[in-house]
Amino acid sequence: MKALYFKEHGDLDVLRYGDVPDPTPGSDEVIVRVKACATNHLDIWVRRGWPGLKLEMPHWCGADVAGDIVEVGNAVTEWKTGQRVISDPGVNTRIDSFVRRGEASMSPGYRILGEYLNGGAAEFICGPAGNLAAIPDEVDYVEAAAPLLVSLTAWRMLIHRGKLKPAETVLVVGAGGGVNSMAIQIAKLAGAFVYVVAGSKEKAEKAMALGADVAIDRTETDWSKEVYRLSGKKGVDLVVDNVGKATLQESMAVVARGGRIVIVGNTSGPLTEIDVRYIFGKQISLIGSTMGTHQDFLEMISMLWTEKLKPVIDSIIPLKNGRQAYRKMEAGELFGKIVLTP
Repeated sequence: MKALYFKEHGDLDVLRYGDVPDPTPGSDEVIVRVKACATNHLDIWVRRGWPGLKLEMPHWCGADVAGDIVEVGNAVTEWKTGQRVISDPGVNTRIDSFVRRGEASMSPGYRILGEYLNGGAAEFICGPAGNLAAIPDEVDYVEAAAPLLVSLTAWRMLIHRGKLKPAETVLVVGAGGGVNSMAIQIAKLAGAFVYVVAGSKEKAEKAMALGADVAIDRTETDWSKEVYRLSGKKGVDLVVDNVGKATLQESMAVVARGGRIVIVGNTSGPLTEIDVRYIFGKQISLIGSTMGTHQDFLEMISMLWTEKLKPVIDSIIPLKNGRQAYRKMEAGELFGKIVLTP
């Protein structure tokens, strides 16, 4: 089969489009013919690599998959060939205390498609039958694949880890990425007043169209001072900061006393200095979050299927032109998700 793969870690030039081995299903697994696979910043980090990351090469990424079942393992009874499905991108590889108490994504055995496991940037993908969910007839493959990882991440981050309450104020730092575009929608669905920091006037306008109450173009305004002013010098209850190094200090300055900052990524880099006086002086909480449980996944897609949440799609690009997609992502020239189609 064809895949967008790499044989060594590095920059864009290590990506190749070509033949890789066909998958074979285990007894409780299925093979899905991929019709659409969305890209994520996770793909970039995996391709670049990090200390301790050891992958079987060649490796291909892609956490968000929609397609048709073409083969089922001999122990699979709930699914049959021809069904249109998506897959929960989080895979449990063990049953431990975290899984038993409903915190699967904290388990050392939790894996994400495309990270330690080969993903959907290929013609076929093999995965656990228990991760699947059916796609409604009225939803196409691109719409089904685009929001999966980012919506699951944003849902857990805001609702479970951030403990967002109705009438609270939320600041989303950055508007163009997939997680943030869904965070705006989820925060509004929860009854929050939402501020957004955008990288351009165009992105600010798109954030407003998603439901943001205030969108600030950071190229025109000192965003932290503006949010502080607009909040009546109180700051905001909850900050979503997935940028990291470039913005975390300002996020700590603008969060309210007793407020929370939720972090699920670090697009500007993982290492930063922190003025700890903010933490104890304002009694703020820094909260990490990643992915979610399969029940979170099922709750999240029910909101997608009923259009309470809507996928934000930047563009659709053929898998063979995948380098173009990641070049666009690394340059920050997108709003929402880029979807690859084999």
